[in-house]
Amino acid sequence: MTQIEAARKGVVSYEMEVCAEREGVSPEFIRRGVEEGNIVVVRNKKHTSILPLAIGRGLRTKINANIGTSKDHADLDLELEKVRITIAAGADTIMDLSTGGDIRAIRKAIIGASSLAIGTVPIYQAAGEMLDEKKAIVEMSADDMFRVIEENGEDGIDFITVHCGVTRRSVDCIDEEGRILGIVSRGGSITANWMACNDRENPLYEQYDRLLEIARRYDMVLSLGDGLRPGCLADATDRGQVQELILLGELAKRARDQGVQVMIEGPGHVPIKEIQANVLLQKSLCQGAPFYVLGPLPTDIAPGYDHITSAIGGAIAGATGADFLCYVTPAEHLRLPTLEDVREGVIAAKIAAHIADIAKGVPGALERDIRMAKYRKEFNWQGQIAESIDPEKTGKLLETSKTAGEEGCTMCGEFCAIKLGKIRKNKVRSQKT
Repeated sequence: MTQIEAARKGVVSYEMEVCAEREGVSPEFIRRGVEEGNIVVVRNKKHTSILPLAIGRGLRTKINANIGTSKDHADLDLELEKVRITIAAGADTIMDLSTGGDIRAIRKAIIGASSLAIGTVPIYQAAGEMLDEKKAIVEMSADDMFRVIEENGEDGIDFITVHCGVTRRSVDCIDEEGRILGIVSRGGSITANWMACNDRENPLYEQYDRLLEIARRYDMVLSLGDGLRPGCLADATDRGQVQELILLGELAKRARDQGVQVMIEGPGHVPIKEIQANVLLQKSLCQGAPFYVLGPLPTDIAPGYDHITSAIGGAIAGATGADFLCYVTPAEHLRLPTLEDVREGVIAAKIAAHIADIAKGVPGALERDIRMAKYRKEFNWQGQIAESIDPEKTGKLLETSKTAGEEGCTMCGEFCAIKLGKIRKNKVRSQKT
């Protein structure tokens, strides 16, 4: 029995109880959310070494960190170190997006090294195997695609991105309207090319029930991918993107009807004035399914700083109702992320998620900021370090003032406004007595 099947029978599963305790809500709140489809409980039935994770409405905004090899850099030890850094920095999930090396072996090693839920994009492995066999990617069969998806489930992968909404009709919408950048999703582009070269419909759409059967067997969450997401502001919210989203809403309902949990992936590069509309549109078309957003990035011209760009867009999306933020690193659009890139990406996404949680009224979010304010008033440096998003960096940067008797930092010293305020209050108090 899957989580959604249990929820429909009124059963609060062990996984729901664990998630409720972690989130500070009642088990019934989680059960009802899973039943309604606006919460997913993420954990493959075979991946019992991790705690289940709840994503969705009324819960803390979660963040994901992407790692994984490429053909140019297939270093497993480096990726395992990224796992360690990602966990230490505070991510909620990890996606292995490996495209180089022995992808299944890399995936198993990452699962073994991680205490977090793991996601993948199975079509990367299917495509990589074609290249390893000296074949064209478009030579892969539908059976190849589904075999790899089955392997991901068997290995314990908790959620998979599948580009079921990239259909001949939705791709035609892009071609007819015209885009500057076309299709920028790797999985979306692979699927579109496969359809064009084989003159056939997308097997993940055409044989969707087959996909649901595999996902249900492992209680593996389907993350319905935005294969037609915009890759630049000028392409945002066009007919292709919206056509795909309409289809994903229909597929989400079919998944729930078959006892499969589902969330929806979203854009992408979006002007800041359109972010709220994109989130509200997704929530409406997909019946409140958890929304997993990449960024969004509200400008195209900040390579090297796209973790900041993403945090700006992510905070707005999260405040509007997005449930799950995929981090973006400073290396986005430029290279495979380094260890430091991964860490900076996680921290930036954590900042965005926390800002969103304050806006959404998530219990405990604003209280953390209030504690920080009190620590600052008390010049409690250790309290400030512990409460900060990145205690390691906060501690390294801290320089207390010698001239102010360590009541203040070296920015203001004796001119510290908080210290001067205390002096003023003491003076007023003494005058009154």
